[in-house]
Amino acid sequence: MKVVILAGGAGTRLSEETSTIPKALVKVGNSPILIHLMKYYSSYGYKNFVICLGYKGDLIKNFFSNQKKKSLKKLFKNWKIQLLNTGKNSFTGERIRKIKNYVGNEFFLTYCDGLSNIDISKTYKIFKKSKKIGLVSCVNPKSRFGVLSIDKNKIVKKFNEKNKLKNMWVNAGFFIFKKEIFGFIKGENPIFEQKPLINLSKKNQLIAYKHYGFWQCMDTLKDKIILNNIWKSKKTPWKK
Repeated sequence: MKVVILAGGAGTRLSEETSTIPKALVKVGNSPILIHLMKYYSSYGYKNFVICLGYKGDLIKNFFSNQKKKSLKKLFKNWKIQLLNTGKNSFTGERIRKIKNYVGNEFFLTYCDGLSNIDISKTYKIFKKSKKIGLVSCVNPKSRFGVLSIDKNKIVKKFNEKNKLKNMWVNAGFFIFKKEIFGFIKGENPIFEQKPLINLSKKNQLIAYKHYGFWQCMDTLKDKIILNNIWKSKKTPWKK
């Protein structure tokens, strides 16, 4: 079963790094975030990767070409890697549509901008049992701001500093799909998170896996610093 990794976006919110390299090659510790993701899936036995290239995709190609002679050579012997050009300006739906002929009846899908200790084996069992077309892992994020409870006299009755948002779950970026998902990707250069997933959910064909453990995105420089501080602590939840 293949793991599809979306690595073609420009990563504009992390422009301090992505002005010169793609987000997939931004380092957490001593390795690009892409390698951390690949190692994580590999630890569950999934070693067949399809990487969707776009923005500065040549740098990712060069990285893999050079590493065959260097430190990751042993890993690469056990991995099968397909690097596919999916368009510099393609949105996520278009990138996914372009890998249709490179995956089987089922496949994993993830973005190249977040790390987690999601139990991949457990999600796959839930996916198989559900008989749905798709599974999305979700997390309950902390609020980015302090939340106030204010009475009718404008008196602050309660101040909650960046607590978890009650009953709010967000897309963690770890998916599993059957090939039927391609029938939901329509139109010119679609955004996957819009009509395709909205229509899939309307058909009751998207099941959620609620993850209560570690998850951290890497959208901004602050996020990158958080991940690197975790790495420096030598307590990396995503490293099995």
